[in-house]
Amino acid sequence: MFGKLTLEAIPYHEPIIMVTIAGIILGGLAIAGLITYYGKWQYLWKEWLTSVDHKRLGIMYLILGMVMLLRGFADAVLMRGQQVIASGGGEGYLNAHHYDQIFTAHGVIMIFFVAMPLVIGLMNIVVPLQIGARDVAFPFLNNLSFWFTAAAVVLINVSLGVGEFAQTGWLAYPPLSGLEFSPGVGVDYWIWSLQISGLGTLLTGVNFFATIIRMRAPGMTMMRLPVFTWTALCANILIIASFPILTVTIALLTADRYLGTHFFTNDMGGNMMMYINLIWAWGHPEVYILVLPVFGIFSEVVATFCKKKLFGYTSLVWATVAITVLSFVVWLHHFFTMGSGANVNAFFGITTMIISIPTGVKIFNWLFTMYRGRIEFTSPMLWTVGFIITFTVGGMTGVLLSVPAANFVLHNSLFLIAHFHNVIIGGVVFGCFAGITYWFPKAFGFKLDDVWGKRAFWFWITGFFVAFMPLYVLGFMGMTRRVSQNIDPEFHGWLVVAACGAGLIALGVLCQVIQIVVSIRDREKNRDLTGDPWGGRTLEWATSSPPPFYNFAIEPKVTGLDAFWEAKADGSAYKKPAQYAPIHMPKNSGAGVIIAAFSVVFGFAMIWHIWWMAIAGFVGMIATWIIHSFNDDVDYYVQVDEIERIEGQHFDNINKVA
Repeated sequence: MFGKLTLEAIPYHEPIIMVTIAGIILGGLAIAGLITYYGKWQYLWKEWLTSVDHKRLGIMYLILGMVMLLRGFADAVLMRGQQVIASGGGEGYLNAHHYDQIFTAHGVIMIFFVAMPLVIGLMNIVVPLQIGARDVAFPFLNNLSFWFTAAAVVLINVSLGVGEFAQTGWLAYPPLSGLEFSPGVGVDYWIWSLQISGLGTLLTGVNFFATIIRMRAPGMTMMRLPVFTWTALCANILIIASFPILTVTIALLTADRYLGTHFFTNDMGGNMMMYINLIWAWGHPEVYILVLPVFGIFSEVVATFCKKKLFGYTSLVWATVAITVLSFVVWLHHFFTMGSGANVNAFFGITTMIISIPTGVKIFNWLFTMYRGRIEFTSPMLWTVGFIITFTVGGMTGVLLSVPAANFVLHNSLFLIAHFHNVIIGGVVFGCFAGITYWFPKAFGFKLDDVWGKRAFWFWITGFFVAFMPLYVLGFMGMTRRVSQNIDPEFHGWLVVAACGAGLIALGVLCQVIQIVVSIRDREKNRDLTGDPWGGRTLEWATSSPPPFYNFAIEPKVTGLDAFWEAKADGSAYKKPAQYAPIHMPKNSGAGVIIAAFSVVFGFAMIWHIWWMAIAGFVGMIATWIIHSFNDDVDYYVQVDEIERIEGQHFDNINKVA
């Protein structure tokens, strides 16, 4: 009846897990109680959960990413603590079984459910506004994408209390992830959460690609696109090209586990190297899916806070395109670790090094923008400067890893971990924090408190160097990845330093939480009345903050690169038009939430082999989709009187400031 699911699947005897679960349940009940008390369920359902408005969906992505950051970071702290105790001669508090689950969960959460939601959230908020569009190409699919990501998050968090998570690392290499070595449900949790979230990400990729190609304002040619939109376009092309590879690879692994095929086993003609090649053909473009939009954020931030035009726009665009193409060649350096011949290694080494050239082009363009600029060191600008330093270190160590001989020695040590965290934290995470602070007033209508933002930055960056520089040293000393028991006492001192670094980052995260609380408390003081708090250059600053649900009452006309800056310069900005026309907009839909709820049921049933439930979940998904496709009531017109009222309020606010 319930497949593999028994009461034994709940880890009663694990105090850490039970306390965590109790905390999650109590926290959830408290939030639900507050919503009920204030009678906000209907408002939440109508305005947020079923929303197809890209700005609201972007905000929900950001909230999801920040909540999961806390979970993923807690995992990191647990691991560091365990390594410190284990290298000092103690047993520690995590046995190998639990430690391995934690490092897998940490990797999966940080990549798929922190970095991706933050990047896609910022894309959602900003891209349609930057290109002068009223919405994305497929508003309903945008809602569905978000709920698929949220469904996968639910599955990951369920694995904490029912069953276990994979012990195979975040990429689940066979044969370890095959049925022979992982008979439990851990790998199945990994498979189904990635498949469901991957489907959501692929829909996002198609959606934004179509939006940027087809929905630009009149006069916005490709070479007038803001740099952030360019980087988002390239990232979405990479999503469309690489996520099907991930889907197929995991599907083949699923076939191995469920049907007894032998694609990736050690026997019967299986080839586990094939898996590694396939997973990295997705994995390396994935890194650039995260990094490219962040490069776009830095371009926008630097131009705004240096009070001058971005240096070398054309070279930035072409560098972005070059990185997009090269990111598909970079994965080939995984052949190094397979004992290939010298000519193969040399070729892949060179291809991997080449990608550092367009990256260098970008860094120099930002530095030249800063040169003689009137730099305002706000917190987004600090995150940018911090990024340039950390990414340069991470980039150099990446080039070192593409030297075959060095790679062969270092790839399986902590050196690789240090490099990876260097580029992901110093690049993606810092960039997302810069972007969140920069566009926060646009999304919410008030600024974030800059003092707490700067405190968060200084803790993060010092913590970051204290946490990860020791890992480079440990990598050279030969400490392997993922070791958690009986660690060589020689490594103890360095691991203590790294743990102190994690403590400093924890203070940085705390500052961010305080920053949000203080900002909400002082929101009236930091109101953004004009919609342009920073003296922005691109179109998103031309609307009110937060923008109306239709974005632009009158479709903007673009004549040059910095459309809004030019409008301010020639006096055409903030002009009230003579008349408005009705605007065609999509209606909200609850189908996305329902389909994603069925996908959670389906995923959970497949994990535990509850076949009747899996069929019910699958049929529910398909049936909801078909019923939704027959719904014709999907759009409406915003009438002129409503537009006049909303726009009138915006002009009143501008006049207050003027």
